[in-house]
Amino acid sequence: MIELPILNSEGKQVDVLKIDEAVLGGEIRHALLKQAYVVTHGNQRQGSARTKSRGSVEGSTRKLYKQKGTGNARVGASRVPNRKGGGVTFAKTRTREDFRTDLTKKMRRLANRNALLAKLVDNEVKCIDTLSYGEPNTKNFAGLLKKVGVDRTCLVAVAPANRNAMLSARNIEGVGVRRIEQLSAFDLLNHRYLVVDKASLASFIDGSCFPAVEKKDA
Repeated sequence: MIELPILNSEGKQVDVLKIDEAVLGGEIRHALLKQAYVVTHGNQRQGSARTKSRGSVEGSTRKLYKQKGTGNARVGASRVPNRKGGGVTFAKTRTREDFRTDLTKKMRRLANRNALLAKLVDNEVKCIDTLSYGEPNTKNFAGLLKKVGVDRTCLVAVAPANRNAMLSARNIEGVGVRRIEQLSAFDLLNHRYLVVDKASLASFIDGSCFPAVEKKDA
């Protein structure tokens, strides 16, 4: 059982949240986390790199000069790959879909939970009792991060209704913002700390933040 300290806006512990490791996968599965990271990273590729083959280069196909009698080496059209301005031998033509891979639903969901377990084990989760703001305030949020000990990159995860907290955090350098139901292994592994409020973290662990269809398939 993991006991996660609950901090207030001043960085002082006010409560403890007990989390069962079995709900998050029981143990850290490094191979699964690596696979989930590589799949997500590959799926973000635009696949827009293009080069022109010999047939794509604009120009004549005429033989530049006759085969014999000039004393020069034989030569063909101007669009061949070995001439300046010619096409590329192996042109890049792959599209975005060619780079896409996928994980099964169970693997993806387990990877997301397991990444959270890895953060908990490394004491890199900063759980705040509440992150409610009457209006967006970047200065106050930056001060909160400093008080709770965030000195590297961090990911802020909150409920969709907590829009003011998202607006307060999104302009801070090194801070990423996600809705709690969109929390993924890729985002968690790409940031040193996770900053989340108690209610949002509890909803992620028990699955109540996900749509009814998601919970039924899980």
